[in-house]
Amino acid sequence: MRTTAGAVVGAGIAAVTLVRMKQSVLTRYRTLAYVTGVLLVLLTIGVIGKYVLEIDGAAGFTKVVSIAHGWLYVLYLVFAFDLGSKAKWPLGKLAWVLLAGTIPTAAFFVERKVRREVAPLVVPAGEPVKV
Repeated sequence: MRTTAGAVVGAGIAAVTLVRMKQSVLTRYRTLAYVTGVLLVLLTIGVIGKYVLEIDGAAGFTKVVSIAHGWLYVLYLVFAFDLGSKAKWPLGKLAWVLLAGTIPTAAFFVERKVRREVAPLVVPAGEPVKV
């Protein structure tokens, strides 16, 4: 049995379960994906500046950015897990989305793919979400 975007397929029988969610679930995830991605790129630049180029002041910059990225990555994990559980993603896909915040620039590409996939599941504003 395999699950794809809200449809359960197995044994030659397809049963469709409509998965719907509020726009805020996707918006929270997208915001934190971008923020985490930008901070990780800045952190990578800071580490290169500190250890490779030996730039004065890079240590302080790297410390501040790493702390911010660390705390916001925890929020990213919570929001990505919330989105994944509501979209009923398989464990492998959820793990990839969760790890995207640790690979420089990956969060941008993964966010774009997730947005395209999840956008049809979003309920228009004002319409109740049926669980």
